[in-house]
Amino acid sequence: MGKHKRREFLEGLINTQLDDLQVPTEDALFKKYANKEVFKAYKSTSTLNQYTGAWTETQVRHLLRRTMFGTKEADVQTLLNMTMSDAVDYLVDTVSPAPQPPVNSYTDSGADPTGIAAGATWVNADYGDGNINFQREISLKAWWLGLMINQDTTITEKMTFFWHNHFATQMSVIGDARMSYNHYVLLRSHALGNIKTLARQVTTDAAMLRFLNGEKNNKNNPDENYGRELQELFTVGKFNTPNYTEDDVKAAARVLTGWRINNSTLTGYFQPALHDTSNKIFSAFYSAHIIGNSGATETDELIDMIFAKRETAHYICGKLYRFFVYYNIDDTIETDIIAPLTQLCIDNNYDMKPVLKALLKSEHFYDPISMGCYIKTPLDFLAGTMRSMNVDIPAALSPADTYAIWNFIRNFGSALGLDLGDPPSVAGWEAFYESPAYYEMWINSSTYPLRMEFTDMLLSSGFNAGTNATIKIDVTGITKQFANAGDPDALVNYFTTMLCGIQVSATEHDNLKSILLSNQANNQYWTDAWNVYILNPDMANTDIVTERLTSLLVTILRLPECQLC
Repeated sequence: MGKHKRREFLEGLINTQLDDLQVPTEDALFKKYANKEVFKAYKSTSTLNQYTGAWTETQVRHLLRRTMFGTKEADVQTLLNMTMSDAVDYLVDTVSPAPQPPVNSYTDSGADPTGIAAGATWVNADYGDGNINFQREISLKAWWLGLMINQDTTITEKMTFFWHNHFATQMSVIGDARMSYNHYVLLRSHALGNIKTLARQVTTDAAMLRFLNGEKNNKNNPDENYGRELQELFTVGKFNTPNYTEDDVKAAARVLTGWRINNSTLTGYFQPALHDTSNKIFSAFYSAHIIGNSGATETDELIDMIFAKRETAHYICGKLYRFFVYYNIDDTIETDIIAPLTQLCIDNNYDMKPVLKALLKSEHFYDPISMGCYIKTPLDFLAGTMRSMNVDIPAALSPADTYAIWNFIRNFGSALGLDLGDPPSVAGWEAFYESPAYYEMWINSSTYPLRMEFTDMLLSSGFNAGTNATIKIDVTGITKQFANAGDPDALVNYFTTMLCGIQVSATEHDNLKSILLSNQANNQYWTDAWNVYILNPDMANTDIVTERLTSLLVTILRLPECQLC
């Protein structure tokens, strides 16, 4: 979809919903726009061949937007000094140190009932009670959002979130924040490793055993929940012809009987007495494979059988494509992108890195039609804005205050439709899989005004989340990092390039520039004001440039282009 067509569609989507003051269903949206070129115009003929074109700020920011949350100027400059191939390798291969675990941020002083002092980690503590567990879940969610805001220059956090949406669990159902923390650690530690290994580990992870009733699965009463989702949502998918059968779901459930949770170690363990030792005969889809009478290793055999199917690699590669490139997979994309990615995944025995690198280095990924073609997720919008605009959260704050600020932002994400740690179902968030709307589901008559409310607040009063710190964008500070800030045309280009997924039109550019010029005709009107401020940043000069910069950034962050990634 061309950039102006993308903007036209997004404006239509936004205006329709704001004017009607109601949220149309995705079916209604599709019917409204189905016959318009703007809705169906995504076509690309580029391939997985390595990109050999220009390596400029445009390509760098596109790569950073898709692989991280926001685009910090330091990250842009780091990657600009590399080749494209080296930049992708850097993002994929960089290993961040394991983060310090979340802490007791929920008591102002003293200890919680389990003896965990304020500022100390609770991840190895006793369960306590439901109230303390609820507070720990909030602590965990806030901490996780903080990791996204403070991430190193690596794809790790984005991939961890990808797997959280793929192997979706809900903290509210698991009911033990310690298990949910361990599940996060599992996803993060395998985020760029082997997909098959991760699937095997997730299968008997305590959080997943709790979430999908695996701990209740026994030979006398097989529970089909995980056996179904393992095949339908986590591996082969449900749209193949032919495909796994209902009997395969039942057979998988019997294979998985006997797994339980050790509530002391918070790990899964196998209890042979509860396991169905009989033969489990799978359908022709799995070549009538038989699994039986080998105890805990039957789980390994089940995973081996499922991952021997090409459909598994195909399904996961399709999800990776929708996450990192675009959600519409037509016949050309299927043939030229998904099929070779699938083969690469199989050839590398499901190792993650070769697949990611091939996609992120491809001419298809850097095709202009692949840029700015989907709406930012709430995390891309919130954490991305915080990172791109260098919003400072003082390091000297107490853990309680720091977590309160992270949680304030996290709550905004929940209001925007993405409650980190609690996807709406085992399928994850609808915007990642629900056809035909996909990412358009992030924008509706409630969420779009809330996006504007968040950025307006960051640029005006800021917020304190009940702390003594005011969190807001330093508009002069962020402007000073641009060497040519005295040129209003260059400054508008700088901010729109930083914050917008596609280039604004010449008319929009001039409208934005007029804010800096206070509707004067001469560029010098801003240049003089900025230079005077730099030479003498007293209150009067500071107020002049701050007012114009704030108005400029408020306007940019409200643009449809700023909602695109």
